[in-house]
Amino acid sequence: MKVKTFLITILSIITTIFCYAEKIVLEGSTTVLPIAQKAAEVYMQKNKDADISVRGGGSGVGIASLIDGTCDIADSSRPIKDSELDKAVSRGKDIKAHIIAMDGIAVIVHPSNKVNGLTKKQLKDIYTGKISNWSQVGGDNQKIVVVSRDTSSGTFEAFGELALDKEKVRPDAIMQASNQAVASTVAKTKGAIGYVGLGYINSEVKAIQIDGVMPSKETVLTNKYPIARPLFMYTNGTPKGLAKELIDFIKSPEGQKLVEEEGFVGLR
Repeated sequence: MKVKTFLITILSIITTIFCYAEKIVLEGSTTVLPIAQKAAEVYMQKNKDADISVRGGGSGVGIASLIDGTCDIADSSRPIKDSELDKAVSRGKDIKAHIIAMDGIAVIVHPSNKVNGLTKKQLKDIYTGKISNWSQVGGDNQKIVVVSRDTSSGTFEAFGELALDKEKVRPDAIMQASNQAVASTVAKTKGAIGYVGLGYINSEVKAIQIDGVMPSKETVLTNKYPIARPLFMYTNGTPKGLAKELIDFIKSPEGQKLVEEEGFVGLR
């Protein structure tokens, strides 16, 4: 009898521990990924009982997972689509949006490229196939290698709307699954052009002006840079528990400082 009582007590303690250690999963945008990873890391350091898992995959993947119930927070670098909202409603989901940062989509080229800027029209013509050589925009006589994101990417969606007026990307574009992959490809390819979130600009690529404006925190905040967008975290219904605590943390002054440290634009 004493053994049985002891076992019941042990099971009760274990149950209490596992119930107390709340776990959530974030999934989606590779643009939002560094913000989510850093925020989760810092939050878990401060709250030892929190268990936060962060995955990439693209905005569309994250939103689909939220609708399917396989993640708690969907990271997205674009607004949710009407078709996704309709699907969510059909499954009894009530999707709520939370803006956690701002971002500029930086256009990048290989550092050796002497082109320092393009007009928005030139950028569109390059990505839709009307311009195919750098000499047509003041550069060397060199073929333009177009690097784009894949179709599950929120950055792909935002770029298509903000820069291409929803026209299709040229069929010979090299499609990449992440911001980092785009940056790496452009860094290794002399004739390449690509686009990434602000947090992915590094010394191995060269960001260029669009309509005379460089992508930066200041130009995004002042609405001068023409290819800027908000970054989202989506939840099913009003967030509760650990999901609410994490989003509140990201929106707090400390969380927004982390956003800035990752190279993005904090909310002000």
